[in-house]
Amino acid sequence: MDWVGTWATTPTATEGFAFSGQTLRMIAHISIGGTKLRVKISNAYGKQRLKIGAATIAHRTDGAAIDTQTMRTLTFDGLETTAIAAGSFAVSDEIDLEFAPLSDLTISFYLPDDIPEGFDVTGHATCNQTNYISAPGDHVEAAELPVAQSTDTFLFVSGIDVEAPAGTGGIVALGDSLTDCNISTVDANNRWPDQLARNIIARHEKDGGRLHGVMNQGIGGSKIIHDARGGSSLQRFDRDVIAQTGVTHLIFQLGINDIRNRGSDPELVVSADDLIAGMKQMAVRAHAKGIKIYAGTLLPYENEDYNPPPGLKGLYTEEGNQRRLAINAWLRHTDVFDAVIDFDKELQNPDHPNEMLPLYDCGDHLHPGDAGYIRMGDVVDLSLFD
Repeated sequence: MDWVGTWATTPTATEGFAFSGQTLRMIAHISIGGTKLRVKISNAYGKQRLKIGAATIAHRTDGAAIDTQTMRTLTFDGLETTAIAAGSFAVSDEIDLEFAPLSDLTISFYLPDDIPEGFDVTGHATCNQTNYISAPGDHVEAAELPVAQSTDTFLFVSGIDVEAPAGTGGIVALGDSLTDCNISTVDANNRWPDQLARNIIARHEKDGGRLHGVMNQGIGGSKIIHDARGGSSLQRFDRDVIAQTGVTHLIFQLGINDIRNRGSDPELVVSADDLIAGMKQMAVRAHAKGIKIYAGTLLPYENEDYNPPPGLKGLYTEEGNQRRLAINAWLRHTDVFDAVIDFDKELQNPDHPNEMLPLYDCGDHLHPGDAGYIRMGDVVDLSLFD
């Protein structure tokens, strides 16, 4: 048996949260199932120790409710409490719990201390999943959490590992909001890595195809070269790819935020060659660890109008598009990667290739909608993981 990540979200610094003796209940939609698991809780950005007073994991029934018959207490080195050092994370002891693939697990944990906004909470915002914050008190065992607030941010929890049959692989999806799947329907699990997980499970159940856990490491705004939320992709590569449990394959789709350069900062302008060099570095680092790496082409973004700076309608430019086209042309012909997944070809409007097909466009001409994300998951050839 091998440990493999079945669910993940990328830690980032998260603003606007403060807690005072409350319980958090996070919802994780896992990829592969099993009978033993362990949970990762991150304090990567905290300025002081994070104390966990109690924690449980259980099957979710609906909303913030759990099936108490499946509830298990999380322990850390045999103890029901732990304190996580600033900048670090903790992995729970292994827990016996049978759970099906593609199901929802709830991780509930009690924070006994006051945590002010200045603590620098570790989380993952705009995750397209409703999570819950309780009224004051330790409610980790409550069937119905006394909800004081809901949020679409994952807080502190960063991963779930499962003990899987030998030979099970692990796929990391590294990217920006197009991998995080911004603007997909909340609670619908329509991110393209979710669809990839569904396809892997369906193939396995049909003909015994190889199982792979899927770990989503997309961060909205992520860049290859320059600093962004969670760090540049080159900076966070070791933590978010190489250090992921059981990783055997990497799919990355990155570069559009480097091209868009939202702040129009001349010092942050990058050429196609700059981005290609960064992509080559990711290939070198992945291959050095025996990880197969697949590159995704950059989607069309003509006339995009997503959250533009004041005074601008959007961040599309002909110059930027030429850089995108140059990168895609290089990707389609290079042998640097083990394969290239042509998301651009599959989602572009064939009558106007610089724009997304309206069927797949969420309406801002940058992000796909649910149909587009589902299509991205469907075009990933599962034979790449045999």
